[in-house]
Amino acid sequence: MIHLDSCLLIDLLRESASDRPGPAFELLETLDDGEILATSVHVVSELRAGAELARQPLKEHEALDQLLSGLLIAYPDARFPLLYGRLLAATGRTGRPIATMDLLIATAALIDDAPLVTRNLKDFSRVPGLRVLGY
Repeated sequence: MIHLDSCLLIDLLRESASDRPGPAFELLETLDDGEILATSVHVVSELRAGAELARQPLKEHEALDQLLSGLLIAYPDARFPLLYGRLLAATGRTGRPIATMDLLIATAALIDDAPLVTRNLKDFSRVPGLRVLGY
């Protein structure tokens, strides 16, 4: 299983809309066909908020529906709060805390023991134990 961050999914939407495959599509082509692609409910929430702010929200939500239909959506379970708390404390002790939404996304990937694909290497690489795949 591989978790996808919002930046990758936004890039996929943009590349698809422009009919010009780019780095996001190229990355997907390198993955094994049987790989399970997932994203957290937190990423979905970010994407839905972006769709609501778009000029054509209905069109954006339809594009999201199509994209998300091929992904497993990861929801928090009973393990989530403890791990999130530990990660928040660990990153806070460094003096360089990580944005709340990014830490929620990272926690979801860690719960699933999955790497996270993102362009935001700067922040996610500071999460203890998280495997980050850049593109």
